[in-house]
Amino acid sequence: MSGLWFEELTEGLVIQHSIRRTVTETDNVLFTTMTMNPAALHLDHDYIQRETEFPHPLVNSIFTLGLVVGISVHETTLGTTVANLGFEETTFPAPVFVGDTLRVESEVVGRRESSSRPNAGIITFEHRGHNQRDQLVCRSRRLAFMLKQPSG
Repeated sequence: MSGLWFEELTEGLVIQHSIRRTVTETDNVLFTTMTMNPAALHLDHDYIQRETEFPHPLVNSIFTLGLVVGISVHETTLGTTVANLGFEETTFPAPVFVGDTLRVESEVVGRRESSSRPNAGIITFEHRGHNQRDQLVCRSRRLAFMLKQPSG
């Protein structure tokens, strides 16, 4: 277990995650086709060149979100979470392309005790993904139902 307990997740805590990940064409093609998204924007190089302002197909934004949150897991919620409760807001201010390397930081922007479970609380994380040029490519607020540290 490497996640943090509810008590350790204080408002204002910022974690610079140690894992970074370069996005591959296989990541984009597999994820896009497995999730039944036929958009040419993600898969068709000829379409991109002729019909858009982008130089290459865009990486599927839902893959980007999953990667940003996934990178955060080891240092935030691994072994210390009850459940993911949802996402309040997610934005993609810049595109991600194959070959981009993402790094992630997570900030605790809210926390409250659980009214139904005395052994848990709700943490609001803001996960921010940046590419190798330090451009913000994903920002998402996520609510996690976190365990309190066991006593004794």
